[in-house]
Amino acid sequence: MFTARRLIIAATAFAMLSGCAQNPYNQQGEVQAPAEGGMSKTAKYGALGALAGAVAGAAINHDNRGKGALIGAAVAGAASAGYGYYVDKQEAELRRSMEGTGVQVQRQGDNINLIMPGNITFATDSANIASNFYAPLNNLATSFKQYDQNNIEVIGHTDSTGSHQYNMNLSQQRAQSVANYLMAQGVNGARVTSRGFGPDQPVATNANEAGRSQNRRVEIKLTPIPGAQVSQQ
Repeated sequence: MFTARRLIIAATAFAMLSGCAQNPYNQQGEVQAPAEGGMSKTAKYGALGALAGAVAGAAINHDNRGKGALIGAAVAGAASAGYGYYVDKQEAELRRSMEGTGVQVQRQGDNINLIMPGNITFATDSANIASNFYAPLNNLATSFKQYDQNNIEVIGHTDSTGSHQYNMNLSQQRAQSVANYLMAQGVNGARVTSRGFGPDQPVATNANEAGRSQNRRVEIKLTPIPGAQVSQQ
């Protein structure tokens, strides 16, 4: 008979292979070659979930640790890989819809960050959304309604020019303007929060205009809703 250790290894390998099979797309939604080391993001999530589930399953099922490990690995691995696949598809759709808009799409594990430079979203010293930016925001709203298993945090940032309090207020007002617009387009307000950091989180130097331009931005952070049931989009 298989030992518990062998069952854990087998279940983990199965989850890794399932992750590779279910995630055939790269960040642009095209068929991808295997990632470096032969493992996609989804496969990594599935493997880590399977390993954690196997350990938990073995601990819970004292009478048959091998069986408990296999069940735990299968359930947890499938759930982890499923969310990884969900985020892969969401990332690909966002990259497609934001292409050519100036909005950067960044992926960090299960989280997606959207970076919107201030010069394309707002006029100087204004919290009114620029008229040419409504179309990209409409596309974002459509995506957020389709992929509805994320919390949406809108964050405003400024450079260090002017008083700190003025910049804090402006950054909050800009973040709130974006949040309000998304909700007006039908995005569930329970998922949306906003805040401003003013000049406190620069990504470049404030000593020259090139750096200040990078610091003036609005970010949207997409993070998993705890306990959400992810359906295959």
